[in-house]
Amino acid sequence: MDPPTCQAMYGGNRHKAKPWRFRQRLKPCISGAMALLENTKSLSAFCQNATGESYIAVDTEFIRDKTFYSRLCLVQIATENQAVAIDPLAPDIDLSPLFGLMTNKNVLKVFHAARQDVEIFLHLSGHIPVPLFDTQVAAMVCGFGESVGFDAIVAKLAGARIDKSQRFTDWARRPLKRKQIDYALADVIHLRPVYEKISACLHENGRTEWLEEEMAILTEPRSYILNSKDAWQRLKFRNTKPRFLAILQELAAWREEEARSRDVPRNHILRDDVLVELASLVPRSTQELDHGRGFPRKQADTSLGRAVLDAVARGTARSPDDCPQPLGKPHLLPGLRPVVELLKVLLKTNSEAHGVAQKLIASTADLEMIATDDDADVPALHGWRWDLFGADALALKHGELALTVEKNQVALVKQI
Repeated sequence: MDPPTCQAMYGGNRHKAKPWRFRQRLKPCISGAMALLENTKSLSAFCQNATGESYIAVDTEFIRDKTFYSRLCLVQIATENQAVAIDPLAPDIDLSPLFGLMTNKNVLKVFHAARQDVEIFLHLSGHIPVPLFDTQVAAMVCGFGESVGFDAIVAKLAGARIDKSQRFTDWARRPLKRKQIDYALADVIHLRPVYEKISACLHENGRTEWLEEEMAILTEPRSYILNSKDAWQRLKFRNTKPRFLAILQELAAWREEEARSRDVPRNHILRDDVLVELASLVPRSTQELDHGRGFPRKQADTSLGRAVLDAVARGTARSPDDCPQPLGKPHLLPGLRPVVELLKVLLKTNSEAHGVAQKLIASTADLEMIATDDDADVPALHGWRWDLFGADALALKHGELALTVEKNQVALVKQI
């Protein structure tokens, strides 16, 4: 998709739509002051004025190298006439006005790649910013490719280049320099024209509801809460024996809760590889624990060692029916792997024809599940993805649709 035109959202002989052009002339993003807000009074005044905006562009800067939860270091917001950086680390600031603005249903909050930002606001305030618009997801709906980067989309739609000079800055260090603030504000300033152009593209091609489905997932609190009993699924291991998995599940759950309560990174409690090793060794005493290669020396007879032994004992005591099942891809019966390959071709064909990123429609794991089960619980068989790909996928699987080549392009042929 090359500016100033947005490619046709549908292609081929089956679908037709006019290419969308960026016709509107945008106002300058920011015509007013840019400021650093360091006290509650100035923050409250800004947030009160912002309630009259139809939308605001939002971004954050944070660090997470020494904590379990991200430490919010800066919040940037751009309205039509003003861009501000809010310092959450300032001693004289209460973020309540900001949290109120984030949940004001009359003001749309525009982010790019919003998930981490949303998680921060949820942790600090207990609420998710709503309503919400994620330009990264919207870009994938509009055919900009897989997880398009912010600098690329700004270059294409705003005709600007993102400054990378402060990319690795320590945002927790005070005082902030002027060039750091300018760097941080540039993102939300450029985000405004990006949003306006992508939003217009969505409306022009009737895909607003598609994005709303994705935003419903992004604003669901359960999307950000990891059940400690599922923490083992994040680890890398090869052993699939039920008893090993039960012990690993208990160890990972204990570590998750411990790291969360102490607000430290998981690996500051015990590294991933150590958990896997302990689940394999099954230590039952402080002596056996102390002989493990990865476990910290002279820690077996401490609260850490006792907590590990308790977790191992819980996993060992579980009944076979209560042990986790191995994670993995669905078992593909003989002959189904070629079916998956055909589904991949179909996915690529339909994604290009409709101008939607493949990643947003279905993953390889989704295709394997579809090949195995017509009623697979995957997004591709529901909502707009069903119309775009799911219906064709099942038709291809059952011989009601064929793939051929016409004029050097893959074409779909309905079987009579």
